[in-house]
Amino acid sequence: MSNAYNIEWKTSTNDTLSAKTKELVGTKTSDHPLKTTTVTERIPRRILGSQPSTGRTTPVSSPSALLEPLSTALEGVDPLTAFAIEEMDPLSKLAAEETDSRSNSDKKSDQRVEVDSWGAKKAAILSKYTTSEKISIVTSFLSDGEKVVVKAQSTAVDKIQHRLEQLDCIDEGSQTKLDLSQTEYVNRIEQLNRELVSAWNSEQRVKSLKIAIQCAKLLADTSVLRFYPSKFVLITDILDVFGQLVYNRLSTKTDSHKLGSKLAKLPEDFTPDMVSDSAKETCLNWFYKIASIRELVPRLYVEMALMKSYYFLSLSECQDALRRLTHMISGIGNPLVAVYARCYLCRVGSSLSNRIKNKQYLLQNFHRFLQSYQHLFSRSVKGELTQQKMSLSVYMSLFTPALDYMLQTVTLDSSDFLLDDLLERCRVHGNSSLILNTIMSAFKPTLISIRTLQFLEMIEHCLDQGIPLHSLLRTLGLCVSVAPPPFEHRRQILNIAWRHIASLKDVEEYIACAEPWVLYVVKYFSHREINTILGDIIEHIAPDRSYEQYYNQLKYIVENIVHNIQDFEALLVMDNFLPLIDLFQEESARVEVCKKILIGSNISVHVVNDPVVVNALMFLCSTLHDSVNALTPDDEYRQIGDILCHVIKVIDYGRDFEQQLTFYVEARGMFSNIDIVFVQLVQCVNALSVKTRQIVKGAHTRKTGDFVRACAAYCFITIPSIKSVKHRLRLYLLSGQVALFNQCLGQADACFKAGVSTISEIQSEKAQFPEAELVPYVKQFLSILLVVPDNPDCSVLNLTRSMLNVLQGYSWDNTASLISIYLSVIDMLSVMAQEWYPYHIDKVESNDSLYGSDKKFIAEINKICSVVISELMSKLQALGPCTKQSSFAVELFVKVAVRNELTNQLLVLALNLWNLAVKDGSLDKRYLIRTKDYLKHKSSSNNTRLQEIVEKME
Repeated sequence: MSNAYNIEWKTSTNDTLSAKTKELVGTKTSDHPLKTTTVTERIPRRILGSQPSTGRTTPVSSPSALLEPLSTALEGVDPLTAFAIEEMDPLSKLAAEETDSRSNSDKKSDQRVEVDSWGAKKAAILSKYTTSEKISIVTSFLSDGEKVVVKAQSTAVDKIQHRLEQLDCIDEGSQTKLDLSQTEYVNRIEQLNRELVSAWNSEQRVKSLKIAIQCAKLLADTSVLRFYPSKFVLITDILDVFGQLVYNRLSTKTDSHKLGSKLAKLPEDFTPDMVSDSAKETCLNWFYKIASIRELVPRLYVEMALMKSYYFLSLSECQDALRRLTHMISGIGNPLVAVYARCYLCRVGSSLSNRIKNKQYLLQNFHRFLQSYQHLFSRSVKGELTQQKMSLSVYMSLFTPALDYMLQTVTLDSSDFLLDDLLERCRVHGNSSLILNTIMSAFKPTLISIRTLQFLEMIEHCLDQGIPLHSLLRTLGLCVSVAPPPFEHRRQILNIAWRHIASLKDVEEYIACAEPWVLYVVKYFSHREINTILGDIIEHIAPDRSYEQYYNQLKYIVENIVHNIQDFEALLVMDNFLPLIDLFQEESARVEVCKKILIGSNISVHVVNDPVVVNALMFLCSTLHDSVNALTPDDEYRQIGDILCHVIKVIDYGRDFEQQLTFYVEARGMFSNIDIVFVQLVQCVNALSVKTRQIVKGAHTRKTGDFVRACAAYCFITIPSIKSVKHRLRLYLLSGQVALFNQCLGQADACFKAGVSTISEIQSEKAQFPEAELVPYVKQFLSILLVVPDNPDCSVLNLTRSMLNVLQGYSWDNTASLISIYLSVIDMLSVMAQEWYPYHIDKVESNDSLYGSDKKFIAEINKICSVVISELMSKLQALGPCTKQSSFAVELFVKVAVRNELTNQLLVLALNLWNLAVKDGSLDKRYLIRTKDYLKHKSSSNNTRLQEIVEKME
């Protein structure tokens, strides 16, 4: 550093502070210079257990229930599901991505008494019931649309006559029959929907009705049975749109509801007397048109779509229509078409539940289905199944969406009596598997769970093979895993159920059935039973690498175990748990599972030192760590780092510090790719070193001295491997302080030197360590340098000189930052020249003891101070007139006046600084007055030079 101003500084060693500090030597204090050096902000912490599922980050959900977004993008979504997703809100989109088995699980886990939203069910149906066969569609509104000739009608009679003529011609004209793929069929249905809305908006009401009728006709076609549930969803969406258009039209047409002289919007709970005659007439006209439809199925569906409009005519008409349609649906010969018609009737009625008090029609619809149950096994149905090469079990599964919804509407206010009645009806039909499965799906799990043994008996005595055994057991398992069965029955239930599950030969059936029952075992049984069940799962799915097809189910099993087991350590030492994890050969699946397990350990485990558990945790951690590469996203990188850091913290060997340090050495070799893990390891080793000192109360033996030096060496070796300059800087300072605290002077000196040299490295990485953070860091460093004794192998104040040289060579964006640091350097050097320092580190002799205020030592301090003052004056001049210059000038003035012996040159300099600050006029006058009063107080101790300054201050 150059001495441009040639100012000779002479530090005052007679400061009253020096005398006072003599009295403080050996006095105990709760404050410690190392206390402020704890790096609390070094590692951003997150409580990982508060996410499932990531679920869920992660979207919220049962993670194993969702398809991975990247996998979905690569494999593609079938067009039917894509069409459904386009029309949904984000929550419904998530529901559409769920597998059918997971949607059942979610439904059972919800113990509230309410019917699942149709939107979620609709998405699940669209995603499950697909086909690769050609689907027939007959309509006249697909190619170029219908050219409607609008004649001018002079009277209302002519207008009505014309519309009736259009309706009479509904089956006439050119109609096209097309055999379409599923994608093409969905596109055509979407086109019909647009045509209907477009025709309505262009005042072509009859055309809209004709489109609705032709759409409803499609629901009578069962030529592709597998696709029928999805077809039902798509067509009824169009009918819903049509029904709402008619209702809105009738609402706007009425003018009888008035408030004063102003027309008001018709309320939701309006009564027929509020409806105008013209609206009633139009409403009747619509229902007359519907009554003229020849075919039963379209007539029923269109009337059901317009059910809400009955309230324009009469309050009781809607209730009567629901009962009437319940009986009329019995005229539909095809059982599948009939049950979905009843489902639509229940759905329409449920949407009007606020106005319909008598809901007996809901139960009547289910009873009507039970009465016609034997039709499912009729000769015509068997012939259709033979023609379409469909098994009876697959055919039965087509009924489940409709029946589940119907019975859920009934069980909204369910009771034990209703359940017993339905079970008795089920017995009458030979313990029908379809009815049994519907009952278990619809009623609250608590009602099912207390009758588990009864259901198991009925399942064993099913006379038909409609719904297979594994599906029935799975549905029952979903119930008992949510609501506990009676305590005295639990083991018997498990023995009976698992005997049937273990006998399943098909792996797909086995894993689907075992999935919910594993949760039952985890919740209500000991580790021995859990281990046995896991062994059975491995035995079933390990041959022929079958597990590769069922990663989602296995992930869900692992997640249920981790989240519900009481003793997490016992899980890790089970004979069959880690072998289950080994089944995940695909890297992404293995990483996901390991992440779920370790996140679960964050919640359940607080301290671990069992060697088997530690090895299991480190195996899982190494799997996560090895998955990190240059392409790993930042969020994933941070999450894995946080998980590994938490595991490192929970592994604690208590007072066996040597074993603890050995573990940290092994961990450093295993986790070399993640910065934040190295930071955590250095922190842990420093904490270990401090604990050692606390135990020996500062009086190290040869053994403990060697140990803390080994800890310091570990930190010094590990820190350079950390990529982040910010972390390196903070850890060098912290590790040096801890080493000094343990009287490891050589190690502390090495850490401090490395910290100083690292400052010069951040020049090109200011984004990581901006000047706003560097300034307080340097000031903290200076406070430590005060008590660091000089290395006998180096020159006097070698560390301080190195720090100043680095700071001068640093390219500062803001000159004020360097000025602020230099002012702190003056304070530090001035205190260093005193006979006694204001604070010390126990059992460490600082320079006040080593040099004893030796004249040569004081001369070196004065020489450095002179250079710093010269640099300060140069920087202040470069700063130019401004508020900052005035503020710094006052600070430097006080230091010159108080910290040195005030030679003539420095006295003139002090007065010039004061005049510079006062001349600017930007500083608070009260601040200047307090500064002057402070100097008056200091000058009272026979300091003539200081008194002279006070007298000359303006």
